[in-house]
Amino acid sequence: MSFEVVASSRVEQVRHDPWRHTLAVGLACGAAVLFMATVGILGMFNNRPIIVDLLTLGYATLALALMLAGIVVAVRRLFAGLGGALVAAAVAGLIAAGVAALLAVLIATVNLRQVFVAYDPALLKFLTFSQPSVALGALLMLPFGVALAVAGALLVSLPEPIRRPLTTGLLATGGAGLFQELIRPVLANNAVTKPVHDLLYTWTGLMPRGAIIIFLVAAGMSLARIAFGDTIEIRYYRLSAGSRRRVRWGFLALAAVLFVLLPAFAGNFVGQVMLMVGLFILMGMGLNIEVGLAGLLDLGFVAFYAVGAYTTALLTANDPHALAQLTWWQAMPLAVLASIIVGVIFGIPVLKVRGDYLAVATMGLGEIVRVIVLSDAAAPLLAGAKGILQIPRPELLGQAFNTPVALFYIALASSVVAGYCALRLENSRLGRAWMAIRDDEDVAQALGINLIRVKLLAYGLGAAFAGLAGSIFATMLGSIYPHSFQLLISINVLALIIVGGMGSLPGVAVGALVLIGLPEMLREFGEFRFLFYGLAIIAVMRLKPDGLWPSAARQRELRTDEEVRRAREIELGKAG
Repeated sequence: MSFEVVASSRVEQVRHDPWRHTLAVGLACGAAVLFMATVGILGMFNNRPIIVDLLTLGYATLALALMLAGIVVAVRRLFAGLGGALVAAAVAGLIAAGVAALLAVLIATVNLRQVFVAYDPALLKFLTFSQPSVALGALLMLPFGVALAVAGALLVSLPEPIRRPLTTGLLATGGAGLFQELIRPVLANNAVTKPVHDLLYTWTGLMPRGAIIIFLVAAGMSLARIAFGDTIEIRYYRLSAGSRRRVRWGFLALAAVLFVLLPAFAGNFVGQVMLMVGLFILMGMGLNIEVGLAGLLDLGFVAFYAVGAYTTALLTANDPHALAQLTWWQAMPLAVLASIIVGVIFGIPVLKVRGDYLAVATMGLGEIVRVIVLSDAAAPLLAGAKGILQIPRPELLGQAFNTPVALFYIALASSVVAGYCALRLENSRLGRAWMAIRDDEDVAQALGINLIRVKLLAYGLGAAFAGLAGSIFATMLGSIYPHSFQLLISINVLALIIVGGMGSLPGVAVGALVLIGLPEMLREFGEFRFLFYGLAIIAVMRLKPDGLWPSAARQRELRTDEEVRRAREIELGKAG
């Protein structure tokens, strides 16, 4: 109640002093530009073309920050009429652009590069639009910011039939330029799509002609969705339940076929990215059993991943530390079995621990495993920091899986089998027991559930998925080292479960695509790709706190009574 009072008072304060809010928005967007310039984002992004010879990612990012000032002011609707909103947007854009202009003047007059290495001549040239005069370039920044902020305010003030196609076209064009390293190989490596590639792209990026075509196509599709979407949706919900189910499965089958064929057409880089996504999907399904179903927060999950990798290496490698010379197909079940055993042993010391203490305890156990692998005592068996080398690739019927694309299909087949097993476990009596102890251990025990057996099964079966992923990981690299199994892996797996949707198997796949695939696709931006990683997590937690693809039970837990009533009315309307 107190939070609602404070929030309402803040809203009233903003309404009574709209110009103060406008000033704050302009300063916030200017601070964002200052931050990106200081850490080097704008300088690096300016080397990356979105549209060849027309727009770089640096200028696109700067324009987006300035447009955001106008968008925020217009969305809050603090001024009466469109004219007042545009004037306020212009003021906010002027303030944000003024910060960038002052930064340019400061870089030109004071030598700050000893402290801020990103303040180099290239950044000054960027902020002054390559003008010979710094003063002229700084002055040009002001009308640039005003125009973009007003454009942002106009965009959100337009009627939806106009705003949505424009927004869709701009997003599609920006995405085509940003992810060109993914799109171009897919189009260029196929004789059928090669003419499309030549129409849209050069080998250096998206052409202006291609940008116009993509914008028009995306905007046209959005217009068609507005014109015919409601009619199609009404006809769909008038179908029988069986017909709707067949339509859904048809679209899912088409999406699955495209997903399976994508790496084969896109090449090894995309295959490598999808392979990493597949490995994290496997680990996510295992941790989903422990955290999503059983409620056992485990931050030492990477230990099971390491056990699967080291077991495979010791049983297959052409290395002095190898214990046998098995094939990968023979060693993989043993690696999974070893991970299950370690998972059960891992769970015994923490059976009575709950909540945050469980997270700390499991993190400690995971670090113990890493320290043991690095220790001199285990070096005669596990090779210590030197690692185990010459791990062979899998072979089947004389065909070696020696490319990332081929290994992706192994990871994909493993994920499908593991997903089926996880789904059956979730809907089984054991799965219901896991969910019971997640909700309340004391009540579950009073109902006759054996907590020790159920918890150890959760740890062991969850570890099996991680061991399978570790086995594929070892043969993917061809060598393994202790430093490949850091705590960050456990945190990443936990994050993708939360982002995708706790307790949801489809959510695990979506979370892995967002948190693992996106940073890998943006690897060309170096360490800055982790900035996108953090922003993606923050955005999902703010906009979709129950996850991108939450389970039905999780949605029921997080919905308010009003949301449930509204969703029910929508469903009844569709059924009618």
